[in-house]
Amino acid sequence: MPRPKNVLPTYKRHKTEARCWVGGHWLSLGPYDSPESRAEFARVCAEVAAGNANAVAARATTKAITVGELIVAFKEYAEGYYIRPDGTQTGEANEYGQALRVARELYGHTPAKEFGPLALKAVRQKMVERGWCRVRVNRQVNRVRRCWKWGASEEMVPGSLVADLAAVAGLRKNRSVAPETEPIGPVPDAHFRATLPELVPTVRAMVELQRTAGLRPCEVTRLVPADIDTSGELWIFAPAEHKMSHLGRDKAIPLPPSARTILEPWLKGKAPDEIVFSPWAARKEMYERRRAKRKSKVQPSQADRSKPESAKTRPTRAKFTTQNYGSWIARAAKRAGAPHWHPNQLRHLFASEVRARHGLEVAPILLGHKRADVTQVYAEKNLAAGMEVAKKMG
Repeated sequence: MPRPKNVLPTYKRHKTEARCWVGGHWLSLGPYDSPESRAEFARVCAEVAAGNANAVAARATTKAITVGELIVAFKEYAEGYYIRPDGTQTGEANEYGQALRVARELYGHTPAKEFGPLALKAVRQKMVERGWCRVRVNRQVNRVRRCWKWGASEEMVPGSLVADLAAVAGLRKNRSVAPETEPIGPVPDAHFRATLPELVPTVRAMVELQRTAGLRPCEVTRLVPADIDTSGELWIFAPAEHKMSHLGRDKAIPLPPSARTILEPWLKGKAPDEIVFSPWAARKEMYERRRAKRKSKVQPSQADRSKPESAKTRPTRAKFTTQNYGSWIARAAKRAGAPHWHPNQLRHLFASEVRARHGLEVAPILLGHKRADVTQVYAEKNLAAGMEVAKKMG
């Protein structure tokens, strides 16, 4: 096992000068072993420990930092910031990478302090030329802005540049050449029901749970028994990690009795932190279904599908991702002759029905939408009202 990398720099001697290596640059500290150089070295170590080495080096060097160097420093920060409690990265770091790649291709060697509104508009136009829709372009432009805002907080670019970039207005609907996308609506119930027979039991339980409880695709794919409070009459979905957990918000959604019926067989024998819906089980079910329909002789290479995952050249993932979960649904819909639909549309369908039957006031409760400044008493009243509606839903 390799030795862990030392994050803090080392006090070095170069002739009569003291220096240290930070973020790909040698920083001069003053005369070697002098109190001033030791104090400067302590300051650099403190800043490296508080931020990242590239940002500290960029401020200390006399040359102007380029757009490419700013992006490298920001990506180092983003990869450590946008992570889940289990240490895996969220999709946000990848989105930043795609947005900033366009800026680096056009202005990589340009000083970052010279990247103004006209440069941002040029980056935006390049995104449009790549065929990105208007909404995506606006989101990616905002991510580019946030990179420079972070750079200003690290004293890598002037703070006034942040206000200049903020002056660039977003693209307006039907007032730009960027393509518009149709809003995603609920999946028709007929298409959902036609797809069900083509799904293996694991994935079928996942879509039925979404249809019944309105959970997000990511919440179903990451579901563990510890996320479900089974102590009361109604089960409560209360995950430790969710979309707004980084803001300190709690989430508690009452599940209808039909959702409990779906979940109970899948929770038996599961450890509190074990994934409820395993892609290994789904893959095994798929092989069993194919073998039951097979009429020709089984090939020797396909005779044993039970060998451990570690022995396979392409091991199955430990849990579903939202992308491959959607792929399972897409393939099943195609086999059923139904139009393509996404798992997110099940949440839309659930929300539409709840609003139509029980009113707009109750829908946010069962969907997990909650304002940050809601008091605890008000949240309890909402949960009680949601539990009453969940009972009526059956």
